[in-house]
Amino acid sequence: MAEFVHLHNHSDYSLLDGAASIQKLIRKAKALGMPGIAITDHGNMFGAMSFEKECRDFGLNPIIGCEFYVASGSRLEKTGTENGNRYWHLILIAENSTGYRNLLKLTSASYTEGFYYKPRIDDELIAANSDGLIASTACLAGEIPSLILSGKLDQAIKRISFYKELFGKDHFYLELQDHGLEEQKIVNRELIGLSKKLSLPLLATNDIHYVDGEDAIAHDILLCIGTNRKRDDPSRMRFPNDQFYLKSAEEMASIFAEVPEAIANTLVINEMAKLKMEFPGPLLPNYQVPEEFSSPEEYLRHIARQGFQSRYPNPNAEAIHRLEYELDIIIKMGFTGYFLIVWDFISWAKEHGIPVGPGRGSGAGSIVAYAMRITDIDPLKYDLLFERFLNPERVSMPDFDVDFDFERRGEVIDYVTHKYGSDRVAQIITFGTLKAKAVIKDVARALDIPFDEANQIAKLVPEDPKMNLQKAIKKEPKLATLAQNPSYFELFSIAAKLENLHRHSSIHAAGIVIGKTDLIDYVPLYKDPKTGLIATQYTMEYLEACGLVKMDFLGLKTLTLIRNTMELLRKRGIYLKEEDIPEDDPRTFKMLGEGKSTSIFQFESQGMQSILKRAKPSSIEDLIALNALYRPGPMEFIDQYIDSKNGKIAISYPHPSLEKYLKGTYGVIVYQEQVMQVAREVAGYSLGRADLLRRAMGKKKPDILQREEAPFIEGALTRGYSREEAKRIFDILTPFAGYGFNKSHAAAYSVIAYRTAYLKANYSVEFMAANLTNEISNTDKLTVYISEARQMGLSVLPPDINRSEAKFTVDNGQIIYGFLGIKGVGEGIAMEIQKERESHGRFIDFLDFLTRMNNAGINRKTMESLIMAGCFDSLKKGRHELMGNFERAMEYVHEKSSFEASRSGMLFQEDDLGIYPDFVFQPFEEFSNQEMLQAEKELLGFFFSAHPMDEYRMIWERSSTLDLGHLDQASTNREYIVVALLKEFRIYTTQNGRRMAFGKLEDYNGSIEMVVFPDLFEKNEASFVKDRVLFLKGVLDDSRRDFSLKVQAILDAASLKNNSWRELHIRFKRAAIEEADLYPLRDALYSIHGQCRVIFHVPMKGGAETLIEAGAHTKCSARDEDMAFIERQAAVAEVWRK
Repeated sequence: MAEFVHLHNHSDYSLLDGAASIQKLIRKAKALGMPGIAITDHGNMFGAMSFEKECRDFGLNPIIGCEFYVASGSRLEKTGTENGNRYWHLILIAENSTGYRNLLKLTSASYTEGFYYKPRIDDELIAANSDGLIASTACLAGEIPSLILSGKLDQAIKRISFYKELFGKDHFYLELQDHGLEEQKIVNRELIGLSKKLSLPLLATNDIHYVDGEDAIAHDILLCIGTNRKRDDPSRMRFPNDQFYLKSAEEMASIFAEVPEAIANTLVINEMAKLKMEFPGPLLPNYQVPEEFSSPEEYLRHIARQGFQSRYPNPNAEAIHRLEYELDIIIKMGFTGYFLIVWDFISWAKEHGIPVGPGRGSGAGSIVAYAMRITDIDPLKYDLLFERFLNPERVSMPDFDVDFDFERRGEVIDYVTHKYGSDRVAQIITFGTLKAKAVIKDVARALDIPFDEANQIAKLVPEDPKMNLQKAIKKEPKLATLAQNPSYFELFSIAAKLENLHRHSSIHAAGIVIGKTDLIDYVPLYKDPKTGLIATQYTMEYLEACGLVKMDFLGLKTLTLIRNTMELLRKRGIYLKEEDIPEDDPRTFKMLGEGKSTSIFQFESQGMQSILKRAKPSSIEDLIALNALYRPGPMEFIDQYIDSKNGKIAISYPHPSLEKYLKGTYGVIVYQEQVMQVAREVAGYSLGRADLLRRAMGKKKPDILQREEAPFIEGALTRGYSREEAKRIFDILTPFAGYGFNKSHAAAYSVIAYRTAYLKANYSVEFMAANLTNEISNTDKLTVYISEARQMGLSVLPPDINRSEAKFTVDNGQIIYGFLGIKGVGEGIAMEIQKERESHGRFIDFLDFLTRMNNAGINRKTMESLIMAGCFDSLKKGRHELMGNFERAMEYVHEKSSFEASRSGMLFQEDDLGIYPDFVFQPFEEFSNQEMLQAEKELLGFFFSAHPMDEYRMIWERSSTLDLGHLDQASTNREYIVVALLKEFRIYTTQNGRRMAFGKLEDYNGSIEMVVFPDLFEKNEASFVKDRVLFLKGVLDDSRRDFSLKVQAILDAASLKNNSWRELHIRFKRAAIEEADLYPLRDALYSIHGQCRVIFHVPMKGGAETLIEAGAHTKCSARDEDMAFIERQAAVAEVWRK
């Protein structure tokens, strides 16, 4: 039986070039009985860790390598085009750990030093880092095959000799490939001859780019995606045939039957390349302590104790013991350096005015962290546990995730980079993949399927981060139908093959790593070509094992919001610090108890607003509990928590001894920490052992639970509990351990939430202005928050050239729209307008603006945006007039400026040269309301000059029967008519594959959620368009704990207008009318069915009249023609409607 090992393989980490997933590649090699396999992606080692782990799992020898790009000259030379600045391919494989370290150096330098179209190395780098490497001449794109094809055999021999001397004759191979190409046959013939002549070994490979032969078409489309070309483009890059797949040993032996040694040498290299990767775990950098301290440990104790005195001026013995206990554990576990590093950069941030979050994750449970001001949550006050963060019975790296002001996070990273050295600090790479929606669009583009068509197909994929094509087709019948349509069969079959392949690299939003020594001692580095940022080539999950310390520097917009609010308050002379915000402000809790938590961190969802209304929180502890409960799993205990809190049901505890731990949450187990405390109380566990129990329970595996139950019960028996009590408590704990929430994290984030709520409740104008600035680039959120501000009774004024600044500001209690919120206006122009006005005063008129901003670089598009957003409305020129004249006006200003510049310094008086003529505006009829509203919506995300519902205001006033501003006064399960704007809209596919919709309706008074069930939605889908006024009939529902309208019918505006009258009034000619004379009127009324009550006005003596309402069964229409018909009746003097 033939044996063979593939040594030239491209996984999908050869981005948009390789179509072989690592898992599929390795599984096939294993199925074919191969003892090992190599990874040699183009110019990178992105997949090396994933590949190594997968190979070990499948029992294959992982051979780590790379197909490098070698510059024809110096890697530092970066001139010419991609083709002009030539590079060659070269395969390098790590034989051992020395070779692996050299691969790290080479691939890192290719990005950080040699990147020019491709990551490149050169002879100098190869010569300096050749130890422990096995090299081969690569494919036809290799230098030596290229020289052979060019007839430059002497030069080829010269290059072969260079590599032979550099790597050694048993570490440099002449690589043979045969995909049936004539060029390969020429090269192979020469290489076989040179092998004998120069005593060099041959090596057979297949340049794998996909796993199976049937994947060739999908791979071809992947190339189209990568090069942004259509498949039918004759000039595009393409592979010559379908032979670049993972072939069996028998196939390879047959192809290279004449040179069996080339096959055998793959097994030789498999034996040579026995790299054993080292995974030391995270190695902490050495923190340099001041000279007066003998060790980092002494310095840590000094900082912690000093901070402790500041935090606790009169500490009790328990607090002091807790501090010393934690310090001993931290030092004993070897994490002194970690605490000092985190303390250092947080201290630097605070000293430089950069807001830092009060804590995140379990780190808030440490009193040492609190004393060092790493966190700002008092663990004693909130009963937080250190062992949840750092467990002495389970050694693992502590993890402080730190929140910084979103806009200033980069400054902290720069500080850390400078302190520890740019060679030791980097960001972390991530990879985007071809998810279901994206792969449909990408493949469709390559197949030349029209964009709109592809977009409509992609939209049918349900919104779910875990959605894949197979699930989507099962869930969405329309998608299933399209997948069977011959016109789209190829689209779906190719998309299925390419789905989840890696598409592009990017930088992790928060993570950075720090190395004890240079990073390239542990991992390869990558340089992002767009930002220039240095990152690891390995993704986050592998870095700590490789020896690096990972930290998350998160940018939290809420901290930016708080800072911006404080800055606006300072302009008003109010100097408030976060730490001075009182924790028991009645106004804040009243607002939260009313559910008015839009824009409040962690509490702004509709569901949370409903829970706040019911729970009526009165302390931060209440907010912590609600924050922890409002998650899948514990949500089912929200009712018990609220009813117990409000006294509707009695508070009960699993056992009287547990009251002290569960009293604060009214008997409900909410937190992971409570599970640990109960285990300590009942079974006598240490908190460290209790944390291990919590983790074990969280895995929900029966064998683990059974193993844990016995010692728990035995411990409880020794502490006086009965076996039945112990078993019952263990069973109660088990589900909570799985979904109980980390109280430390909930506490930290609830404190931030409370502070934002305090600012909203007490300084609403500044808070909302800062909030709008926070979302200035997010049109959808801007719209929501402007609506919220107006519902709060705040004025949000449109942008104005003489009042607006770059950001949203407050002027005389009114919020002024910021220039940066206008689509098409960049930061540079916004700041220039603001600076010019601050320096030289208000703009007098439009020409004054153009004259003073003449050199600011404002382009045509920006001017259009400023005009159509209404920025110049206060200068008394219409928008259409400015749009029609501004280009001439800009030319006029430029020419006038040139004229004035040309005559400056001349001998003649200005009068002798004449005065430059005034600019004359050509008149234009103003845009229609609809045109201006559309422009405002597009540019600002909101309607300022009018409201789309204005056109239907009369219908809304007379027909809408549901007051959206006072839903609490309406009756559930009653039918209502609603006239409102569709503000939000989303389609949902049910489990049985039918489509329904959810949305948000808004009128002048307020808003309500909307539900449209499949029967109605599928017949009327086209009617539901965002920002369109809808006329609906539906039933009010509160089963979801918040009001929603279950839509039953779509109504017609015209008929509503006709039927919008509530009363029909009929005045008789005289009081004395015979009954028989009224019969024709009765018949007339019965003939015109409608919804109007009928009220008769009967004349009385002395000019008075009596009003008589017809019976409830007598209701009629009030259409114009029907009124005319009634007025013709003999007994009627006058008819009108209300």
